[in-house]
Amino acid sequence: MLIPTPNNPHTSLTRRSLLSGTAALALVALLPRDALALTDATARTLVDKLVAEINRVIDSGKSESAMIRDFTGIFDRYADVPIIARSCLGADVRNYSSAQIAAYTAVFRGYVGRKYGKRFREFIGGKVIVIGVRPVKTWHEVSAQAILTARAPFEVRFLVSDKSGKPLFFDLFIEGVSMRLTERTEIGSMLDRARGDIAKMTEALKSAG
Repeated sequence: MLIPTPNNPHTSLTRRSLLSGTAALALVALLPRDALALTDATARTLVDKLVAEINRVIDSGKSESAMIRDFTGIFDRYADVPIIARSCLGADVRNYSSAQIAAYTAVFRGYVGRKYGKRFREFIGGKVIVIGVRPVKTWHEVSAQAILTARAPFEVRFLVSDKSGKPLFFDLFIEGVSMRLTERTEIGSMLDRARGDIAKMTEALKSAG
């Protein structure tokens, strides 16, 4: 599995586990009513560019640290970071000020870039190919295939919306595992350990990933 799952078994016993069944609906509520203006072609163009950048980094031969910096930049340019960050807080988002959310989002941006940059670095020697797109409710799902040298091909999917005024992806699935839901569990566990103190959780997030 390329995307790590939480190591803390107690996570499933927290109040956040009670929200898991409504996680997707909560995210839909954050998306714009007019998102259907986004077309298949526009969504695919975004992911074509994203995948081209990923493939260039994979083939670059750069050091691990340089590649992770590049992948972090790619995530920053193509992902709707504010939507993902807020979704990962779940219902707790309403408990914090706009300044606290902004500080957390800035750190979350680097955390997810580092974490998934390391995962994409495992694609060295292979490539990612976009294979299709379809509209789903108020967003578009763009499917791709990761072709690696040492294992069978597997699916990568990007969920694309124009919530921020331009097409961006708000979730990424690798082998069926949602980045957003995985990180919702991770962030929830970290927030539990910080006893709900988002400033402490944000500080811990700086060294995570």
